[in-house]
Formats: sequence, C-alpha cells, structure tokens
Amino acid sequence: MSHSTSQVAEAIRSAKRERAGALVGYLPVGFPTLDESVEAAIAMARNGADVIELGVPYSDPVMDGLVIQEATHTALEAGFRLSDVFEAIRRVRDVVDVPILVMTYWNPVLQYGVERFATDLRAAGGAGLITPDITPDSAAEWIEVSERVGLDRVFLAAPSSSDDRLRLVAEATTGFVYTVSTMGITGERAQLDAAARGLTSRLRAQGADLACVGIGISTAEQVAAALEYADGAIVGTVFVRALRDGGVAQLAATVREIAAGTARS
Repeated sequence: MSHSTSQVAEAIRSAKRERAGALVGYLPVGFPTLDESVEAAIAMARNGADVIELGVPYSDPVMDGLVIQEATHTALEAGFRLSDVFEAIRRVRDVVDVPILVMTYWNPVLQYGVERFATDLRAAGGAGLITPDITPDSAAEWIEVSERVGLDRVFLAAPSSSDDRLRLVAEATTGFVYTVSTMGITGERAQLDAAARGLTSRLRAQGADLACVGIGISTAEQVAAALEYADGAIVGTVFVRALRDGGVAQLAATVREIAAGTARS
C-alpha cells in the first residue's frame, strides 16, 4: 500500500495542517468490558484523538507498564477473545470516522492466521497493525499480505537501532514510524525527550515520512514538547488510568485536556 492511501498518514497530515501535530490515543480492547471499551474509544475520537490505537490483551505483556498490564489482565479475566477486536472496531467505526490501528504482539496474529487476520481487520474497518515484537526483516508474510489487503503496518524504532535498521523500518512502514524510548518509564523526562528527538531526526535522515513518539507522555505540555520534533504524540497509560478511575466521562475529560497540547503555540 502506498503512503498516499494510508488513512492514518492522512489523519496525521490533516492534524498537522490544522495544529502542531496529531494525538494518537491507546486503549486495550475489552477493558473494563467490551461495551465500555467501545464507548471509551468513541469518546476518545470525539474529544481530540486523531488516531486510535486499540491494544490486544496478551497474557505476557513484556512492553507494558503496570497500569496497562492490569487493564489487559482485567480484559482477559472477563473472557476477551480475538474476535472482540473486530467487533470493537466495527462498532467504533459505525459512529466515528477515525482511523483505528491494532497494537498486537505477533503470536496471536500467527495463531489466527495472518491472511485471515488481515482480511477480518480490513472488513471491520481497521486501518492496520502496530507490531512491537517483529522487525521488517522477519515480517515478509505480513508485508506482502498488508500490501495486498490495503492495511498500514507500523514498525517500532528505538534509540539503540543502527542506521541500517532505521532505514529498513522507514522503508517498510506505512502510516507512521512508532518511535519509542528504550529507557523505560523511569527515564528522566528531559533525557527521554532528548533521546526521542535524536531518534526522530535519525529516522528522517533515513527517509521516514511520519514519526510519532510514545515515551510515557501524560500531559498537554509533554504533547506540545513532543510535537516540536515529531508528527504525533502517542498517549496510553494516562487514558487507561482515567477510564479505570472515573469511567468514560473521566476519560473524555482527560483526552480533551491532553489534546490541548496539539494546538499551535
């Protein structure tokens, strides 16, 4: 799929035309229930998220902080099934026109069948996948299938990646490159920012078109700081916490508050 047909890239470009950049909001499917996760995603879209990232709950979430781990555990305990992802996307897309990416470890996709997963995702109205644990050089089947079916594939880039690796990621990605920090959630804010800023400029030098950063961003100020160098800011934990503590109403207010950081200064 060419970059020009990417719903996700178009949403980010549109946000950049109007504001400083895009807000990408993350929530796990099925937390606290399937119905509430659908309502939550709709509330996100209505309150300032340009792109929604729906996470597939996984029993061994190596990359997630505690708040998200607990939420995915709740979803799994409540009987989450992979087909719930497609149902959730369908129901959200019936109400709001915001591109939805699915964030998933690769194993559930393999077990479901790559071709079948891609076809069902596309039929539900999904925009593509974020795949944190596969790299472009081990994703030949997914690259071929996503190209054919018309889905975005978002790969991750970390500060530890070599320039060759970043070039591979930039070439294989559509939508945006997901720029992470390897310093974990304990990293000092200034360090995190400097690392992400450096990584974003290295990605651009390797030909990346759009880059969004996910580095534990939790305030409007941090969104604004990230959008000085990146095209979008990815926010997750603070939204999951708001949903957990105060339901959809608190989530909506939190998204609105954080989306204020996308305004042009």
